Amino acid sequence: MDTRSRNGDKFHKGAMNSSLYQSVDALLARRNDTPLIRDFDASKQAELFVTLKQLQFSGQLVLTDVMGRGWVFYLHRGFIVYVAGGDHPVRRWKRNSAIYLPEQPSAISALQYELANTDCEDFGDCWQYQLLCLWVEQQKITTEQAGRVVWSTIVEVLFDITQVNQVTCELRPNISLPKRLVLIDAGQAVAEADRLWQVWKAAKVADCFPNKMPAISQAGELQQRISSSVYQTLNQLFEQQQTLREMALEMKQDVLTLTRSLLPYLQSGLVELRTITDLPGPIFASPTQPEIREPLIACLDDNPWVCQEMEKILTAANYRFVGLNDPLRAIGVLLALKPDLVFLDLMMPNTNGYEICGKLRKLSCFRHTPIIILTGNDGVIDRVRAKMVGSSDFLSKETVDTKQVMGVINKHLKQIHLA
Repeated sequence: MDTRSRNGDKFHKGAMNSSLYQSVDALLARRNDTPLIRDFDASKQAELFVTLKQLQFSGQLVLTDVMGRGWVFYLHRGFIVYVAGGDHPVRRWKRNSAIYLPEQPSAISALQYELANTDCEDFGDCWQYQLLCLWVEQQKITTEQAGRVVWSTIVEVLFDITQVNQVTCELRPNISLPKRLVLIDAGQAVAEADRLWQVWKAAKVADCFPNKMPAISQAGELQQRISSSVYQTLNQLFEQQQTLREMALEMKQDVLTLTRSLLPYLQSGLVELRTITDLPGPIFASPTQPEIREPLIACLDDNPWVCQEMEKILTAANYRFVGLNDPLRAIGVLLALKPDLVFLDLMMPNTNGYEICGKLRKLSCFRHTPIIILTGNDGVIDRVRAKMVGSSDFLSKETVDTKQVMGVINKHLKQIHLA
């Protein structure tokens, strides 16, 4: 049996074909190299994970495709603890938690509140795994429930990677997650992902990526070919701007069944699949962040549409943004993040903007933070009352106007810098 040891790692050569062996061998010898693996199908995935298991490797396996997309597998003695990255880690989390953890909150503002008082640095970018550990510790979910989320996440990621032609591979030893809820056998996960991929190909939808969003491309011709009721149903469904996976979950269908039902429209060009960005995830205040950074703007409004419009405007202007929809949890999140400016809705259920503004002004860290009241009723009494509780300005939210939003931000942030 041919074995070799580098830096304490034992490597079993016989388990690998020569090309893949050379890639991992070079990777272990030169940590800064990132060997290229072509045609990274299930067979090569299995071989790679078998070798890492034989090495009893603990740390990160980082895979990156030619488009720059990255996936980070956290391993313990060759078993998978969790995987992060890919196209839509936030959307993926929301889907899996909706299926396996329906009793737990899914709104990002609620998750941010849950994580506000925890040590995020230990988990790096794996806030999803941190939530699982937190909820298991608090006995809100069982280890079995967490394990199902982890398994589903790993299989989905491996399914996505199977559709990638080539990846670069990097090992980062000893960079591990602080807790291990479950240890997933990589071989079993690869086999399940490959089974799903073979079924997907057999259904002749191999060129339909389930992380893409269906959209009507030729509305007039589509209206002529189908009934008005079917067209309205499709149009309303597509207006929600969801991926195939999200749409299938909402319709309580298998994603393959849904995709096959859309196949005639896709093949005729009447419907197309478009790339869609991920949802915004939690933002964490970290001492490791550089001192010079773009200002963070927060918006508290129970109407998700207002936060979404604000996010479009502010992220386009290169501001960092966090939207909050739950007023009862908002102060804890704001206290953890300490944004540079806050937009605050005047009328919300269970509380109002006056009360929250007054509470924020009593906190030393918000004494000089610009707080802009959002209202649909721009009356004199409201303005006077808002000034009495310490608001900095007033802005109508009847129409979220880019020019007005940027004007009030520039006005108040400039005043802070001049002070």
